[in-house]
Amino acid sequence: MAGEPSSQVVVISGASAGVGRATAREFARKGYALALLARGRAGLDAAVEEARAEGVPAMAVPVDVTDAGAVREALARVESELGPVDIWVNCAFASIIAPFMEIEPEEYRRVTDVCYHGYVHGTQAALERMLPRDRGVIVQVGSALAYRGIPLQAAYCGAKHAIRGFTDSVRSELVHQGSHVKVTEVHLPAVNTPQFTWVRSRVGGRPRPVPPVYQPEVVADAIVWGAEHPRRRRYWVGASTVVTVLGQRLAPRLVTWQQGRSGFKAQIRDLRPPERDNLFQPLDDERDYGAHGEFDGEAHESSPLQEMNQRRRTAALVGAAGFAAGAVGFAVTRGRRRRA
Repeated sequence: MAGEPSSQVVVISGASAGVGRATAREFARKGYALALLARGRAGLDAAVEEARAEGVPAMAVPVDVTDAGAVREALARVESELGPVDIWVNCAFASIIAPFMEIEPEEYRRVTDVCYHGYVHGTQAALERMLPRDRGVIVQVGSALAYRGIPLQAAYCGAKHAIRGFTDSVRSELVHQGSHVKVTEVHLPAVNTPQFTWVRSRVGGRPRPVPPVYQPEVVADAIVWGAEHPRRRRYWVGASTVVTVLGQRLAPRLVTWQQGRSGFKAQIRDLRPPERDNLFQPLDDERDYGAHGEFDGEAHESSPLQEMNQRRRTAALVGAAGFAAGAVGFAVTRGRRRRA
């Protein structure tokens, strides 16, 4: 997919702020034409201006991804103005941070509609266009919390788990059809985005990401890399994501105990909670929030794991060469000892 990026069209949902915004910047920097989807008009307009400043075609499409028909109409408009879509990135987000028993049914439904059904709607719309052409890439932006639920985020964790399940089903069907359309997942650690200043909260303080925290540019780089190298089923970004996934696989009871002991405190700051939230209405409709949140002072600007992902073949060759050299050295030493 990386051969002629300037001729390719990318659609990103949730592109007005946070991870989606940083991802739009990275695709624009690499020369892709962009269609940016979100609810917040001010954030979308600013994102389009940034993309055009890089010299690429870009358009804003205000849409709520919970409306399947509106998503299909948005895609039709994109293809009529920019051309056939090559890459679709599902990245829309909305959530509530609260104990499960304090979440109202309509709130839970809204998070599920955005974070799960929004991905389903985007995937279906993209496949309707990509399957007849027998090409294209869909990127599901996931989370370490797609593998391990944590307290106060039951709605979000449930949606992220669901994305993994339906994506595996879709992949199986694509294999059955012999399709060349690819679907990959990119699972993220805690990220410094504006979500913690506008997420709905009932925790008695201002929510925060669980450390370690990464800058959105780190994960944007991973998302673009995944889109350009979609043969891998999924990518894990950040060492904390790997620890979370492996911890859940190897010692789930220990992780449950640890989360019960420290999971609440790790997500709450001793500050007043946000007075407004974006669960049902966008906060970036009149103001642009950009990609970064309030945690620049502690956020990591690189991920050695992601660098290894991007240099996987080189690392494998170096590792194989090292192993071979070690084996030869062992054999030579053993032979000398026998002769002695």
